[in-house]
Formats: sequence, C-alpha cells, structure tokens
Amino acid sequence: MIEKLKGYKGEGKKILEANKIEIWDIIHIKTSKTNYEGIVLPRSEYSAPNFINLKLENNYNIGINVSDIQEIKKIGKREAAYKIPEKKFPHNENLPNVTLLGTGGTVASRLDYTTGAVIPSFTPGELFSSVPELAEICNLDCEMVFEILSENMKYEYWQKLAEKIEEAANSGVEGIMIGHGTDTMSFTSAALSFMLKDLSIPVVLVGSQRSSDRPSSDAALNLINAAVVASSDIAEVVVSMLGSKSHDYDLIHRGTLVRKMHSSVRDTFRTIDNIPLGMVRDRNIKMFTQDYRRRKKSKTIALTTFEKKVALIYSYPDIDNEVIDFYVDKGYKGIVFAGTGLGHLPTTLYDSIDRATQEGMTILMTTQTLHGFVGMNVYSTGRELKSLGVIPGRNLLPEVGYVKLGWVLGQTSDPEEIKKLLLQNIAGEFIERELPIAFNYNIDELLKNNKL
Repeated sequence: MIEKLKGYKGEGKKILEANKIEIWDIIHIKTSKTNYEGIVLPRSEYSAPNFINLKLENNYNIGINVSDIQEIKKIGKREAAYKIPEKKFPHNENLPNVTLLGTGGTVASRLDYTTGAVIPSFTPGELFSSVPELAEICNLDCEMVFEILSENMKYEYWQKLAEKIEEAANSGVEGIMIGHGTDTMSFTSAALSFMLKDLSIPVVLVGSQRSSDRPSSDAALNLINAAVVASSDIAEVVVSMLGSKSHDYDLIHRGTLVRKMHSSVRDTFRTIDNIPLGMVRDRNIKMFTQDYRRRKKSKTIALTTFEKKVALIYSYPDIDNEVIDFYVDKGYKGIVFAGTGLGHLPTTLYDSIDRATQEGMTILMTTQTLHGFVGMNVYSTGRELKSLGVIPGRNLLPEVGYVKLGWVLGQTSDPEEIKKLLLQNIAGEFIERELPIAFNYNIDELLKNNKL
C-alpha cells in the first residue's frame, strides 16, 4: 500500500492536502496557459519539491509546478494495480532447483505502465510473467533478503547472504542467483568468495545496467544466462553479466577478479589480469579454462566474521600524514592502500605508516593501475615500505584487498596468521602471471582467431 502522498513535499504537498487530494485521485488543474486532467502519481522522495505529477489520458506523465496552478479540484479516483501479474511457475522434476536471492537493483523488475515506475518482480510467478524462459532452465524459488541501493551495501548484508547460501546449499538447492545492483557487485562477489568455505554449488551474482522499461535493457538476458550458470557444474562465486555490445552473450567472471569498468555501457564487467572463466550464449556454456572449482558433495560453511574498521585509501600527490593518523587515532585495524605504479606511496608518509604498524595496524598494498602486479622490490620506495611492515598484495584489486583484509582480520588477530592468510590464495584472487591478452581482450576476436 502506497502512502497517501508518497514523495510529495513543500508547496506541492500543501496544495494537495488543502484540497483533500491523494495519490491515484483523478484531478483537474487549470493553469495560466492550459488545463490538465489526469491521475496523481507517486513521486520519488528525492524529486524536486513544489511539483505535482500527473498521468494524462494519452499515457504521458507530466510535472506541474504549483506556482502555475490557478485552480485544482478532484473529479474521481483510479487506483493503479501496483503489482506485476502472476502466472504459476511450472515445476519440472527434470530441472535443477535454483533460488534467487534479491538485494535490490533493477534486474528482477519491470515497468508499471500505469505509474511509470520500475517495480520489483519477486515471486516466482511474477518473474515467470516477466521472463518466461526461466521455466525452461530451472525450478525457481525467490526470496527478497533486503531491498537496497547497492551503494548502501554493508558487511552485515554480506554476512546475511552468506548465511542464506550456507543454508540453501546444505538443504539441497542446486544453484543460487543473487540479484544485485551493479555499482558494488564486485565487493559483494569478493566478500562471498572469502566467506563461503567448501562451496558445493554455483553462486551467481547478476544485475542489469539498463532497466526493463528500455528496449536496450540487459535484464532479461542476464537473468536467463545467470540461471544457466546456476545450473552448471561451477561451484564458485561468480558474476554473470552481458559480455558484448551486440547483446548476444554473457561472460562468467570469477568473483575475486572482476570489476565494473564503465559507468553506463552494458558490457561493463571485466575480469582483470586474466580472461573470464567462460561465456553463456544461446543457453550453452563455453568454458575458457578448466581451472575452476566444480560441484561436489561437501558441507558449505559460512565464515562471516568481518572486521569493519578497515579503510581503503587511494594515494595521491601531497597526501597528508593526517589521513593515516586519523584512522590510527580512531582505532582502525587495517588500511588497504591503492598505491601508485608498482605500489608506491609518498616518502612523507613513512612516519605515520611506521606509527600505524607499530600500533598493530595491518597495511596491505594494492595498485591503483588495476592491471598488473604490485612490485615492491623494484624501487627503493617499495623496499622501504616493506621494511615498515607494508604487505604486498600482488594482483589484488583495491576493493578485493579491502574485503579480504576485513575478512582476514575477522578470522584472527595474530599478526603472523594475518600475513599468512593475506598471502594465501583462498578464492582464486591470486594469479601466477598476467595473461598478455587480458589487458584489452575482445572475446569475439579471440573466438574468431581460435585463441580460446
């Protein structure tokens, strides 16, 4: 049930209240230039104040500034069915049982053409109405774990997801999909990769770059391909997202090597320093490597303890010691640096770094270049930072380093064990060497030239 004046504020809310008008009422508005008649629509809480949103008879939405209104009156009511129609999701005993856990985002949603809003479709029946192809791939169960903007992700949410996955994997569910906003998807994929020990089934994070009301939306294709991956023999945490501008396949990325590399294009996700695990095209999977964990009978264990007091700091010219001192004074347990080049920081920071490590803080070095390895034995700056106790993070992406350090510090407080775990390849986060083609790969060209 939507509140009576959802999203309205300022003079817009005042004029509606004064005339006893609510959302879904049909109203007539007279302005100095013309007259309007339509249904009062709900507004986003972040919309500009002093406007009234109407859906006109021609199905266009319009915003009217209250300063232009000369007369307003209610003439009827037509409440929208703010819900997606449901069809019973068919059960096929020959198909795997897959659970979709929802966290928010637009991947499991559709446009409500009455209101113009993108609304969640999150029962099996609603998803079957939106993407009927899913019923040809798996038997689907759905649960909305939480509904957030992905930029509001917290470590507590990772913990809850890991616990849900542990329960599902050990109860016979054959695959997990996680609907997730794309902005922090790589943080979550890394967190779940570290938290889930002896994972026995696929865990597939999936999202969409463009919402379902747009003809170019990638939501349906990504869901279909994620269901294929969730039904496969891959027993890892992976990200499955569109891999081509031609909108014809998805790529399967290991959860600790993947990054969103463009703010808006659909094929935004890339495996860094390596090539993807595989691709999904026409509901068939082609693996590019055999170096992945496969399904097996094992008990999945969620190790969810996480140290929140970890900072991620990008180095920049003339960065001040106060930045590091702040975190030391606040009792933080670790810092991940995205250093320049091979993992460098200004020498002016040495005193604060020395203080931090002397007071028991763990400092992990990554590189802000993203591609390539940290190399702290090449130049004197790197060797000096190592002598101060800074730990080289090899090829770890800064966000993966942040997640791994927080998780490691949640498992132990022993300095030697911390360093051991940080340098241990726990979830495929370390690679032996960067593949020459990984820096700028084009899957279509690689396939055409038979390099994969």
